[in-house]
Amino acid sequence: MLLKDKKVLIFGVANNRSIAYGIAKVFKENGARLAFNYLGEALKKRVEPISEELQSEFIFDCDVSRDDQIQAAAELVQEKWGKVDVLVHSVAYAQREDLQGRFIDTSRKGFQIAMDISAYSLVRLCQAFEPMFSDDASVMTITYYGSQKVIKNYNVMGVAKAALEASVRYLAVDLGQKGVRINAISAGPIKTLAASGISGFKTILKTIEEKAPLHRNVTQEDVGKTALYLASNLSTGMTGEVLYVDSGYNILGI
Repeated sequence: MLLKDKKVLIFGVANNRSIAYGIAKVFKENGARLAFNYLGEALKKRVEPISEELQSEFIFDCDVSRDDQIQAAAELVQEKWGKVDVLVHSVAYAQREDLQGRFIDTSRKGFQIAMDISAYSLVRLCQAFEPMFSDDASVMTITYYGSQKVIKNYNVMGVAKAALEASVRYLAVDLGQKGVRINAISAGPIKTLAASGISGFKTILKTIEEKAPLHRNVTQEDVGKTALYLASNLSTGMTGEVLYVDSGYNILGI
């Protein structure tokens, strides 16, 4: 088991179709000890059965846009575990009206919300948990190709993901001083709760099937296996990178 007894914090499990769930499932199969956050009582009801299924050790309320809740989460984890071996950041949000139409029409508030929750939250979590990271800890986040190329209706989320990827590179330098590595997985489109808010998402899925080298859409398990590599000691020489798990779509030109 590649992650036997490793203490893994996972932020962003919404239901059993989420990318974070796929990662958690593969991690559990490889011996990891898990803990999940949830956002408020409504999502707690969704996370609880997943916690039971995957035998996580505890769950905790944490809105990543609130410093006080992040600090409270860090204190709880310090009390429960003392250290963290792996942190998974699978959190993103933009207002629905900003995921359709023209990017130029994004409101100031919409831009701030997308950047705060989708990009800055990674920085803030690393701040809070840095004192608890083990010497060979691994941090990972989830991004998407819309950070590099224009994807219709991805709009402000593409800009936020670009900021997220840049943050990974800068965090790699800071965290690397302690031997902690951080990377991003650029996952191909998957039918998740978050993806349902993107106008024309079915067209994106169809395009991948038609044009990607592997002619299929990726699954939660595909992403989970790559996350396992990043979390394990198989990737100890890698940090600051973006790994594409998208059936090869990103390599294509015209």
